[in-house]
Amino acid sequence: MTDHPFDVVCIGNAIVDVIAHADEGFLGRHGMVKGTMQLIDDGLAHRLYEDMGPGVEISGGSAANTAAGIASFGGRVGFVGRVADDQLGEVFTHDIRASGVHYEPAPVVGGPATARCLILVTPDAQRTMNTFLGASSLITPDDVDEALTGSAQVVYAEGYLWDQPAAKDAIRLAMDAAIASGNKVALTLSDMFCVDRHRADFLELAEHRVDVLFANEAEICHLYETSSFDEAADRVAAHCELACLTRSEKGSVIIGGDGVRIDVPPAPVDHVVDTTGAGDLYAAGFLYGFTNGFELETCGRFGALAAAEVISHVGARPEVSLRDLAGV
Repeated sequence: MTDHPFDVVCIGNAIVDVIAHADEGFLGRHGMVKGTMQLIDDGLAHRLYEDMGPGVEISGGSAANTAAGIASFGGRVGFVGRVADDQLGEVFTHDIRASGVHYEPAPVVGGPATARCLILVTPDAQRTMNTFLGASSLITPDDVDEALTGSAQVVYAEGYLWDQPAAKDAIRLAMDAAIASGNKVALTLSDMFCVDRHRADFLELAEHRVDVLFANEAEICHLYETSSFDEAADRVAAHCELACLTRSEKGSVIIGGDGVRIDVPPAPVDHVVDTTGAGDLYAAGFLYGFTNGFELETCGRFGALAAAEVISHVGARPEVSLRDLAGV
């Protein structure tokens, strides 16, 4: 499998997280409910950004985090996502390239601003998030380089993008390019509410287009409308070549359509600081192992290792070399 220029090409939202400290009075003045996430429009995003105190800007986005994780393992990875021609678009582009990810966007001029998640951290360490999807959610088939997506062993897409019709078309185009080249397609379900909104489409993708499905326990149960994890695992086995199902402190389960079930324990963590990005980095570890010829159990252990690293600090991208941690 070494004749491909890329191991994985990821497609998803290009978001910059802006993290600042605030007191509860700030939240009250802006009508925020502490500890929650709300979607906001462009005008509110600008007003909040201007009113926030000094912040730290950290590039994010689910599939982008996965791409950065694969690069940290030493994998060859590209990313497809839309940014605007603005300051945060430059920040995102710089960060993902600096992490070792191939990214050649055509920044949008005159449209919505680059997506950002404005995160207020109160003294009790609660994170209150305000997300403006902006340019990232307006990705279209024109943003997809079929030569790029057809050149990777795996094309990996995030379910979060499925809310926009043009973004759905872009993902399908990327998947079709992979399939036409005889390569694999992977999808993360992203969020249980996202699953509820798009269950029929996700089931169709799982059965007919997706080779490797990523989901946590709540998402896979919502997909098959059951409260039984084992029932959901049995049903997904009939749809996909592989399903990687994460279960927090219970570890993860890898399900194969040929009857394989591998239970992978979680990697130890001294202190959990921030669980943001755990699923994204699990996917990174698994896909790195999968595209580099490792056994499935080892792929799952790479995923667990990467997830453990990212939840040990603030931010959804690794702070140390995952390649060194894994000893590969």
